[in-house]
Amino acid sequence: MIQLTVVHIILLTLAVIIGVVLGWLARGKRSKHEKAVISAGWKDQLDAQRVEHKRLVDQNQSLMEQVGQYKASSKDATNRARELSTALKDAFARRDELQREIKDIRSNLETMLKERQQLENNLENLTEADVSHANSLKEKDDKIFKLSRELDSWHERLPPLIERYRTRDADAKRLQSELDDALETIRQMEAMNDPAQTRVDTGTLADALYASNDADDGKAADDELDSVENDTFYAALNGSALLANARESQADTAATEASGNPPAGDNLQAIKGVGPAIEKTLHELGIFRFSQIAQMSEYDIDRVAQRLKGFRSRIYREDWIGQARELQDRLPDKLN
Repeated sequence: MIQLTVVHIILLTLAVIIGVVLGWLARGKRSKHEKAVISAGWKDQLDAQRVEHKRLVDQNQSLMEQVGQYKASSKDATNRARELSTALKDAFARRDELQREIKDIRSNLETMLKERQQLENNLENLTEADVSHANSLKEKDDKIFKLSRELDSWHERLPPLIERYRTRDADAKRLQSELDDALETIRQMEAMNDPAQTRVDTGTLADALYASNDADDGKAADDELDSVENDTFYAALNGSALLANARESQADTAATEASGNPPAGDNLQAIKGVGPAIEKTLHELGIFRFSQIAQMSEYDIDRVAQRLKGFRSRIYREDWIGQARELQDRLPDKLN
């Protein structure tokens, strides 16, 4: 058995004490470490709780704001609903009023439709009247056009007609003077009445006028006097379109009376509206050529209308003068 000495006990005691101290120091260090870890954990938790608290505060504040906005919106919605209710009542009242107005408008519309139908009927009548009036105006315009055409033609033909009239007037005066001289010579011959004298000097008679005691010669002298009187008559017809063809018509008429057949003239039936009977009547009036109809004046138309009753308007309507001019232009060899 081992003997324990004081030294051994002291060493054991010191060892125990050192072990206790070292254990206490290790435990303190471990406790300090654990305390630090626990403090850090609590600190983290406190930070997390603080952040969460702040979040909750912010969320609560946001919710409060939303609640306030909701209350304001609810109040606005209530006011809006009140306004809409008032507007709806007004709309209902307006609807009733509009329905009454629509009913009145429908009644007025039916009345207007009836009036429109009446106006359409009146318009149709007026349209028919306008068509008739337009046709009448067209006829008048055509007549005015023809008259203006005739007037233009007269304006073109008037200067040569005036010059022709002056020439014919001078010829008429000359023939009248010669006729007076011839009549004076005849009166002298009749006053003398000398049977021994068989012939009279014809120096005072113009254009082969002569007198004789023979019966045949007396008749020839009368024929010559009639010819002179006819020339004077035709020369006095100022403004007549048949003046230029008077002598030719007289010759044609004489040829007709002598032979019983119409002279060689133009085919007047080529004019639209002139038939055989009308052509015969025109021949009786001394009208045988297109040039005579083309130069017809109011006097000549009246002269023809006296024989052909009711043909005055027809001459204008069928434009005999214009047709005769066109036909005359196609026969240049027959122009006067």
